[in-house]
Amino acid sequence: MNQDIVEVTLENARQVLIDESRRRLVVVDFWADWCAPCKALMPILEKLATEYKGQFLLAKVNADREPDIAGQFGVRSLPTVILMRDGQPVDAFQGAQPETQVRKILEKHLPPAWEATLDDAIAKMQAGDFDGALPQLRTAYDESGRIDYIGLALAQDLIQLNRCDEAETVLKGISAAGKGPDYDNVAALLHARRQAAKSPEIEALERRLREQPDNGDLVLELAGQYRAERHYEAALDLLLGLLKRDREFGEGAARKAFLDTLAALGKGDPMAVRFQRQFFNLLY
Repeated sequence: MNQDIVEVTLENARQVLIDESRRRLVVVDFWADWCAPCKALMPILEKLATEYKGQFLLAKVNADREPDIAGQFGVRSLPTVILMRDGQPVDAFQGAQPETQVRKILEKHLPPAWEATLDDAIAKMQAGDFDGALPQLRTAYDESGRIDYIGLALAQDLIQLNRCDEAETVLKGISAAGKGPDYDNVAALLHARRQAAKSPEIEALERRLREQPDNGDLVLELAGQYRAERHYEAALDLLLGLLKRDREFGEGAARKAFLDTLAALGKGDPMAVRFQRQFFNLLY
């Protein structure tokens, strides 16, 4: 049974049409068995109610069985569809409409898709799943037109993943109006993470590599440590430099380490895409 589609009667009318509309959009479809246009429209509404996954409730009113409800809404022809929000009608249309037109009407009154994506991402962050939240935060940030508070959430997630350079780039894109206490908190978190970013193991390997800059084995070891501590950009930079000197270093070990690091970032990750292009240019 689809909980986003209900039949309305006098007994549940207030709960469905008034109370529920204070929580989400309610789409009230007045129809009748004898009405051919009603039968054309209803499958479209039912399909969209399922597709939108709870963003609105489809409330079906059989006008012949519930004439009092139809009369209260002033319904004069069928099908009539009335959109309810906070107990009040906010839009309406009559007659069968194509799916594209119905979508257009609905989307005027539904939250944008990125809001649900953002909510899911925030829930993942709160659960400590920063990797899982990252692509959703990027999507929400881009699709929202780069709203400041989403950018701050994205920067915070990147910091948790030790991707501090990317976090700094995001923070630079925050508008002057967005640079309030929340911005200051994220900027302070970035500063603190950078201060404590490098483990003693990394610092020791970096010292050794400065002394032996042509030691490819050291490059592989340091890149592996970078990757283990989520310093992916530093690892990829090192490995790409090694591959430029010797594409088959370590019988392909450098190439494998580079590709494994790209895979750790995930398909479609902007950093991964950038390094993939550089790697492709190196090969061809």
